[in-house]
Amino acid sequence: MAFDDLVFVGFNSRVAALDRETGETVWTWRATQPKFGGYVTLLLDGDRLVVSVNGYMYCLDPSTGDELWFNGTKGLGTGVASIASVRGQASALSQAAAAAQAAAASAAAAGAS
Repeated sequence: MAFDDLVFVGFNSRVAALDRETGETVWTWRATQPKFGGYVTLLLDGDRLVVSVNGYMYCLDPSTGDELWFNGTKGLGTGVASIASVRGQASALSQAAAAAQAAAASAAAAGAS
């Protein structure tokens, strides 16, 4: 299943991918660190799902849930992470609004010439 047909949820050191049409669970994954449950932060970064569990960083394949890498972020502490990426996926609605705004600006510039 293509990852754009999925909704990702995270809680208690776990991530699940749900079919966006049916809500059926497609895959699940569980962090190996920390050993106890933890708060999950998610970022869909293009073709990668970046996951933080109390500051322990993981990268998953969003289509399969396979773990691609792990970084314990040693020395940075633990807690709820903020994650940002230039490749982070914007919503289709905001993309459409940006395209409409660009088209309007282009039309206005052509009309002014």
